[in-house]
Amino acid sequence: MYNIEKLREHFPDTTVYKDPSVMATFLSAAVPAFLRDWILKRKAGPDGRITDLDALSTYIAEIIPRRDEKHSLADAARSQGETKRFLARVDIRFNVQTNHNSFEIADLGITHNQTIIEDYIWDRIKGSIIQTSGGWGLVKLGYRSPEEAQDKKGGRLTLLEYKNFCPYEVDIDSFREARSHFETEEWMNILLGAIDYNPDGYSEWIEKHTLLTRILPFIEPRINLVELAPKGTGKSYLFGRIGKYGWLASGGTLTRAKLFYDLAVKKPGLVDSCDFVALDEIQSIRFDDPSEMQGALKAYMESGEATFGKEKIIGTAGIILLGNIPKDDMDISKDMFRTLPEVWRESALLDRFHGFVQGKNIPRMNEKMKINNWALNTEYFTEIMHLLRSQEECIRYRSVVEDLVKCPGDADTRDREAVLRLCTGYLKLFFPHYVRCDLVDTGEFYRYCLRPAVMMRTIIRKQLQLLDPKEYGGKDIAAYELK
Repeated sequence: MYNIEKLREHFPDTTVYKDPSVMATFLSAAVPAFLRDWILKRKAGPDGRITDLDALSTYIAEIIPRRDEKHSLADAARSQGETKRFLARVDIRFNVQTNHNSFEIADLGITHNQTIIEDYIWDRIKGSIIQTSGGWGLVKLGYRSPEEAQDKKGGRLTLLEYKNFCPYEVDIDSFREARSHFETEEWMNILLGAIDYNPDGYSEWIEKHTLLTRILPFIEPRINLVELAPKGTGKSYLFGRIGKYGWLASGGTLTRAKLFYDLAVKKPGLVDSCDFVALDEIQSIRFDDPSEMQGALKAYMESGEATFGKEKIIGTAGIILLGNIPKDDMDISKDMFRTLPEVWRESALLDRFHGFVQGKNIPRMNEKMKINNWALNTEYFTEIMHLLRSQEECIRYRSVVEDLVKCPGDADTRDREAVLRLCTGYLKLFFPHYVRCDLVDTGEFYRYCLRPAVMMRTIIRKQLQLLDPKEYGGKDIAAYELK
């Protein structure tokens, strides 16, 4: 375990006490980790603990309304003029034709055609909206009656208040400076605590490193990963509950309109608005037009762009495939994709995934793996990771990686890009304070960044050889070294 006093000294405003019994209350209420930590900050005592779980449950129910409360909220807005304040993710849209802003609260079933943000309200809240954390904030709804409407569109719900719920300033430079005070093994443990895991619950270095590899798409744009792992290793929790900028789709039918672009309403899909799109239980995911989706995925994963008719979509979201396979099948010398739907078994598509996460290295979740101590605030950490995805930060860290890694002249172009992109993500994750090449401990960079990145891409290469021996047989990954 890391030194708690040292953690709180260098992150005085961004740590919370994570108690498994309290965490269970939030989990049963389906509260994402980033909202949970905001509530913990508000409701915990000076020692960081919450002792009255009944009062906590009541507060959660009040502050995060359920979908079936939509009508009671609408009635309060219409009959009383306003609702109570509550936490919600709000999507804002400006309609050029009608010259007004509208909002959507998808979790409550409130859509853009039911709402309006009047100009005097917009002028008051737009600063918070523009600076908001993933659209989440404290909101209050009102109502504009048909008689008040000048656009002859009838009654609308209105947005009376919006306040970004993030209770502190997120500063990357302060984060970098704080990181410099910790040894790398200490830092790895802090990262595990930030995503709700107890570092003492893992006996092997490789277990910790593989688990943290899962969050590379949170921190580096357009990292495409595959993870085929045994059940119960926490894939769904991490991608579905930890960050507010990603999207987890589990089974069912996924359409081109949802993922890329809806031609009917001219609205970009998930790859435009999310940091990553994780497709869980890929054995059961279906596409309404498999050939169209396969082509779109290949185009997007190659360049971050895809064209539909006259519309071009550009995104930075990584594509993550998550599936469960028996542990005995977790063998890189075997075809691990043999049980997957045919759409995922095309070599040209698989080649566009940068790396394979070896889920067999992550033990099945048990109680001792849950954090039970002070830890980095999950909401704060996911904000930091999101900010590290900016173009400026990507250029900064990629240049460090380019200066460190010697790429062979005969290296395959996709292999090279995969290794460098994965290294850049690892550098941000483990060594955010290494902003210049002369600051880097090359031995640690090799152990934590370069060697794992090469192995992840090597597994993709070996699977390609098994899937399409005519095209990829005998083409091993080149040797990447430090300069």
